[in-house]
Amino acid sequence: MPTSRRGSGSVTLPTGQVLAIHTRTHDDEDLPHATKRTMADHLRKYESIFTLTSPRMRMIVDAFKDTLELGLEKPKQVVPMIPTFVFGWPTGEETGDFLAVDLGGTNLRVCLVTLQGNGKFEITQSKYRLTEEQKQEEGQKLFDFCAECLKTFIETNLGEGTVKDGEKLPLGFTFSYPCSQERIDHGELIRWTKGFGAANTEGRDVAAMFRESLKRHNVPAELTALINDTTGTLIASSYVNPRTRIAVIFGTGCNAAYMERVGEIHKIKNLGIDDDAQMAINCEWGAFDSFEHEHLPRTKYDQIIDETSNKPGEQAFEKLISGRYLGEILRLVICELIDEGVLFLGQNTYKIEIPYALDTAFLSLMEMDPTEELLMIIGIFTHFFALETTLAERQFFRALAKLVGRRAARLSACGIAAIVSKMGYLETGCSVGADGSLYNKYPGFADRVHEGLQDVFGEKGRNIVTYHAEDGSGVGSAIIAAMTKIRKDKGLYLNV
Repeated sequence: MPTSRRGSGSVTLPTGQVLAIHTRTHDDEDLPHATKRTMADHLRKYESIFTLTSPRMRMIVDAFKDTLELGLEKPKQVVPMIPTFVFGWPTGEETGDFLAVDLGGTNLRVCLVTLQGNGKFEITQSKYRLTEEQKQEEGQKLFDFCAECLKTFIETNLGEGTVKDGEKLPLGFTFSYPCSQERIDHGELIRWTKGFGAANTEGRDVAAMFRESLKRHNVPAELTALINDTTGTLIASSYVNPRTRIAVIFGTGCNAAYMERVGEIHKIKNLGIDDDAQMAINCEWGAFDSFEHEHLPRTKYDQIIDETSNKPGEQAFEKLISGRYLGEILRLVICELIDEGVLFLGQNTYKIEIPYALDTAFLSLMEMDPTEELLMIIGIFTHFFALETTLAERQFFRALAKLVGRRAARLSACGIAAIVSKMGYLETGCSVGADGSLYNKYPGFADRVHEGLQDVFGEKGRNIVTYHAEDGSGVGSAIIAAMTKIRKDKGLYLNV
């Protein structure tokens, strides 16, 4: 076969063996290594591409704020600003045993939460890994799997006699995908995100589908609340830290939730809810600037990711900042430099040419303590891609990972700043409960978010503090189920 444009290839011998060939010799004087100067020149180019300036951030915040307000005004907007029918903040006095099922981007999690009041709780949980096949198969089969796991959990973790014959335990279902809700125990899936594509699900009531699976598998649980993990994070964080006003998720996907005055949610005026009541809003802000692409600083690498995704044009904000995509952005830059004859000459690069082969977790390893990270980079490229690297290349990869990660954090700060600006939280300040693998595990991400908030707001940006959030998809789901039971027992807004 012809040699690869990346300086390597292979031939098949008559014996059937495959022999790797290279277009260059391995003589040191003939093999042009990427030098420190060469990589520094390229780094300057990428710095200009990925650096987000303070003025540009303020422009994004203004556009973001307008988009949030439009979503409250009218239904079916790009950023849908979904009313959750979670009314007000927890009092801290909610008590009892509640089940929670969390269908996330990577795992299915089943929990038993015992709320003890005064911000205290106990939790027992099990996780089940979701396969890529399950994410794409028929939707009802996905919910059948959820029901089977819940039944196994109940049989394993609840003692005999805990659930009496005919009794059903209250269940909060955390479904972390954009749904339009007419009431707390209902939700029509608007669109799959995070790489899911289960057929016959979009446009349908996922709560009803799950109930059908629970009934089919004789699971002693009653779905009382359908929530988004971000809404759960908002409520769980407030249960423990009453200063919390916003919750954000930065993980496989990204999202935010906050508490809004019902009078400002014009699209639900017809429901007859008191204007001064408070209701949590699930922003679904990963869709910001989708389709039109007018405000976000998309590079050609972002465009490639978008065009080759299962939802081209959609989730524009998410594709720039979420953990699902950051590694792929870096991989695309590396492949571009391989094509240009800058990196890995004379080496077989097919492993790193595979889409999404460079996980975002690798980026976080590249940004570890300076005494360890260069050794870590050697290990990543040698072990996973069978590639040898020079010191100059390793320093370049570290700097490039930092650029990609810093842009993601600063864009994340823009979303937080838009809510802060809209709600007038800047003067008094507030806490922001933050969760997700990117926030929790990516070195320096939280610090860069805070840096971004100060670049948008100046010194007053220090008044907005993010912190590691409480478990929204487990504890938050249980608290919301408890709050909903209390509300309905009081006869408040029974229609929602």
